[in-house]
This record gives sequence, structure tokens and C-alpha cells, in this order.
Amino acid sequence: MKKFDKDRLILGLAGPVLALVVAIALTTVVLLASGTNPFEPYRIMFESASYVDVQVLIVNQAGTYYLAALAVAVGFRMNLFNIGVDGQYRLAAMVAALVGASVNLPGPLQIALIVITAMLVGAFWSGIAGILKTTRGVSEVVSTIMLNSIATSLVAWLILPKNFGEQPAGSNNLTTGEIPESGWFPGLSMGAEAGEIYGFTFVAALCGVIYWFVLGRTRFGFDLRATGASESAAQASGVDAKKMILTSMLISGGIAGLVGMPTLLGDTHTYSLDFPTGIGFTGITIALLGRNHPLGIAFSALLIAFLDKSSASLDQYGYEKEIATIMQGLIVISVVVSYELVRRYGLRRQQQKVGEELAAGGAIRTEADSGPGSGPGSDSESASVSTSDTNDTNDKSDKGAAL
Repeated sequence: MKKFDKDRLILGLAGPVLALVVAIALTTVVLLASGTNPFEPYRIMFESASYVDVQVLIVNQAGTYYLAALAVAVGFRMNLFNIGVDGQYRLAAMVAALVGASVNLPGPLQIALIVITAMLVGAFWSGIAGILKTTRGVSEVVSTIMLNSIATSLVAWLILPKNFGEQPAGSNNLTTGEIPESGWFPGLSMGAEAGEIYGFTFVAALCGVIYWFVLGRTRFGFDLRATGASESAAQASGVDAKKMILTSMLISGGIAGLVGMPTLLGDTHTYSLDFPTGIGFTGITIALLGRNHPLGIAFSALLIAFLDKSSASLDQYGYEKEIATIMQGLIVISVVVSYELVRRYGLRRQQQKVGEELAAGGAIRTEADSGPGSGPGSDSESASVSTSDTNDTNDKSDKGAAL
């Protein structure tokens, strides 16, 4: 059985907790500097989150954020920075909406077609960065940023009425057409006033379980983490590092393709100009705060979703709802600083423990050497004398044989 490491758990929690404390403290300072009550916005946000309809919004938003963070975390575990999740999920949702609106299959087949299309498009778009990385050595950071811009332009071109888009009568909005009802993912109703939790939110939770199992309990996950830790060491042990890089980017993009599915299949049932954007960048914050662990990512997704949805009521009380945005930005900065501080403390703590263990081992050996069995006339001394006598006898025998 694996021994429980208390220090590792404490250090793992110290980073996120320290980051949150620092972010809240700095946000409070910002509120004080602006001449407003530094505590009233927090009370309003918690009071707003006590309503069931807001709680449903938080859970739905957290499911979407969770998928985006998982996509980013897969890259992080491979030591890759997939900034292109935002472009990957928007292009995937756009193409999946087009396919879903153009066919009308029985429910499960329709939903499966839309989901698979989204995953394939997301994997294809991230695979471009993976191929550039493995064949030409292009940084995935640069390539995915460029691909985000290309995806934005491509979506804008595809949704034009002269191409594949539609413009509803009396509206300036552009859509891909509505997906038939057979392609709507059923949700969990929380009442007439509260609304319903997206059914795809539970799929997001299942993706977290799969992520934990594959990366933590399979040979593939070990190879992926080993390659991310040291590409040269992984190659020396027989792992194809380039193959792992490309595979990781494809998996990351496939998960990114699912980011838009909770909204597409559970709410809008079409892709339009007002489809949610920027979720991929929020996923980076959540993955960092959650330390790439599925449970940590889940709590981080709920936290960021809480800040987003509960801050909407701040305007009614004379406070700017951008307070939540400021806090999110401060969380990102605090995460980077706090994790570095915790990492350095962990190294010092580890060195201290090794020193204590070495000192304890030396003390035990000293006590053993000075014990009752080490004095004159002991068994060890008698054994040495016997060995010496035996060697003298053998030497005499050899000389006699030579003569």
C-alpha cells in the first residue's frame, strides 16, 4: 500500500490557498483605494449565490470551464502550453452546429454525430500545432496563438449568409440554423424558476474521471508524464517523445472540442455571433489554480464560475461587476508567485528531511559500533583471528606443494 505523504498534501494545498488569500487581500486593497466598502461586494456576491437559479448557472458554467481546464491540463502534464483551446472549441462548435443543423437523425445518433464532429475538429486544429512542433520545432505557444486568430477569421467567414450561415428575419445576428430537437442533450430540471442543469455537465465530470484514470493509472499516462518531465530521459527509456507530443496535442484538442457542447446542446442549439468566447483562456487560469488535478480543477472551476455569476448583481448596488474580473486576474498572478514560493519551500523541506535521515542513520551506526559486541574478545575479533590463522595455514600448504 502506498504510504500517505502528509507533507506532499500540505504543499499541494498551500499553493492554491495562498493564491486565493493573496488575491482577496489585493482585491480588498483595490476596493479601499477606490473609496468603496471593501467587504460589502463579497456579502452581495455570497447572498446572490444563495438563490437556486444562480446556483444552477454556476454549475452549468463550471461544467464548461472544467472541460476547458482539462484540455489545458493535458498539455501542461506533457509540458506543453496549449493556448489555442479558445480557437479550437469555437471552430469545433461552429462546424458541429453546421453538421447538426443539416441532418436529422434519431436522438442518440444525432447527439453522437455532433459530439464526434466537435472532437475531430478540435483535434485537427490542435494537431496542426502538434505537427509543427514535432517536425519543424515551432513553439506550440506561437502556433496556437496564430491558430486562434485564424480560427476567429474562419468562423466569421463560414457564418456569412452567402456561405453556410443564416440571418434571422429582423435580426442582425448570424446563426448556423437550429439543431433539430433530436440533437438536444436532456438536462436535469431544478424547477420552473431555477431552470435545469445541462446534461453535458455530467459528461464533463465523466471526462474528469477518465482524465484521472488514464494519466494516473495507465502506461500511456506514465509515458506522457515522463516525457513532460524529461524528454531525453523518456527517449532513453524507449518512449517516442515526438509521438507523445503529437498525441497529447490531439487529445488536448479533442477535449477542447467538447467545451462548447454544454451550451450548444443544452441551451442555444445553434452557433451565432453571441456564442460564448474567451473560455479557453479562463481554462488556463483554472488549470493552474487546480494544479492539473481533476479535483483541484473542479473546485477551481466552481470558484471562477461563482465569481462570474454572482458578480452580475453588483451593478444593482452601485458596485462594478468588473471586481470579479480583477480578482480573476489577481488569482493568475498570485498562483504563479505562490507556487514558486511553495516549490522553493518544498525543496528546502526535502533537503532538510534528507539531512535528518542521514544524521539519524549515522547515529544508529555509531551506537552499533560502540555496542557490547564490539569490545575486546568479542565474536568479531575471534572471527578475525580465526580467519588469519586459516590464511597462514593455506600459505604453508601452497609452499609445500610448490616444493
